[in-house]
Amino acid sequence: MANSPNDVVIINAIRTPFAKAGGPLAGVHASELGRVALKELIAQTNLDINEVDEVIIGNTGSPSDAVNISRVIALRAGLPLGVSAHTVHRNCASALQSITSGFDKIKAGVADVVIAGGTESMSQLPLIHTKEFQNIFGEFAFSKTIGKKLGALKKLKMKHLKPRISVVEGLTDPFCGINMGQTAEVLAKEFGISRVEQDEFALMSHERAVAAQESGRLAEEITPVFLAPKYKKIIGEDVGPRKGQNMKSLAKLRPYFDRKYGTITVGNACPLTDGGAMMLLMSRKKAEELGYKPMASISSYAYAGLDPRKMGLGPAFATPKALKLAGLDLKDMAAIELNEAFAAQVIACEKALASDSFCQKELGLSKAVGEIDRGKLNINGGAIALGHPVGTTGTRLVMTLMRELKNKNQEHGLATLCIGGGQGGALVLKNEA
Repeated sequence: MANSPNDVVIINAIRTPFAKAGGPLAGVHASELGRVALKELIAQTNLDINEVDEVIIGNTGSPSDAVNISRVIALRAGLPLGVSAHTVHRNCASALQSITSGFDKIKAGVADVVIAGGTESMSQLPLIHTKEFQNIFGEFAFSKTIGKKLGALKKLKMKHLKPRISVVEGLTDPFCGINMGQTAEVLAKEFGISRVEQDEFALMSHERAVAAQESGRLAEEITPVFLAPKYKKIIGEDVGPRKGQNMKSLAKLRPYFDRKYGTITVGNACPLTDGGAMMLLMSRKKAEELGYKPMASISSYAYAGLDPRKMGLGPAFATPKALKLAGLDLKDMAAIELNEAFAAQVIACEKALASDSFCQKELGLSKAVGEIDRGKLNINGGAIALGHPVGTTGTRLVMTLMRELKNKNQEHGLATLCIGGGQGGALVLKNEA
């Protein structure tokens, strides 16, 4: 397909290191993670910030002190007051939504330069007081006499102090009533995926991520974070990949979500993670006007809905829609980034896309979409090793895919992920580097 001035191109993208929640980035606010990534993106691209039309950032854990976190990040990164900014939320695909929303704005001709990205501090997701505690606190706060305040305090019992854990509630689907790990157990049983298969996949993720770190491939997309208060300690690389990971150590881990019959463990699932990522999008016409050489262009994207109990199959539902819009087949994808929420979920997507019966029954297609070549899949490791900061991952998938296509001089690639609540998202890239 010939290039068009209205094509949406990616100039560059950058992210912070990813770290397990409660780890070295635990004290860094989500807005600061985003600011660090955005400042480095501006510096690396030598961007004239007055050219920016819109900032769109994905986030799921909206901090109470930065509710529209996109605006906070934009201003703290030094963007002009006149640049508007908004935050988007589509669970695991929030950062992908930021990219596709930017794509739509540029395609519609209402913007030429968009900063898209995501940020998440899962370490700082809050504990929530019980309703009883809130009522007692309200009574105490509004009482006008000492006697009435003491009367309110007398109603307080230890059970009222037990908090609700927001991250647990957030990872539990309100429609079907089960958490994300339990949805992976559903897929493991339905597709007959063994514990050994899952652990083998997890091992591959760690081995590839370690290799990508040691080769410097992952370093290309990362900017370090200097830790307050003295800013002498630096986190410069992802802290999740485990060198020397092996099947014996993975086999020792107990099932986490179904203790008796389950196969999902903390070893074959992604960890809760902190991290931020930013991407610079432009129309091709604007990029040429400003003298930029794009790294990639966005060929198409698609979202799809499905049964929340099987949310991990989201990539199998969204991928054929995105491929059709791009006029391409799965076999045309030289590289694939499929988010590793759980090893079982990725393997289930592989099986589903390669199944004639699944694709006919569930997707209304005449035959299977095709087989995923593991040699093209998550070459630099995935979320099992790198981590999955929910509001950020979509940007990480696309930037990793973009650099992989560039480094190997390959043409087309696919970034796709499942979305809590029963959705899938997919985006097709074309290499332009």
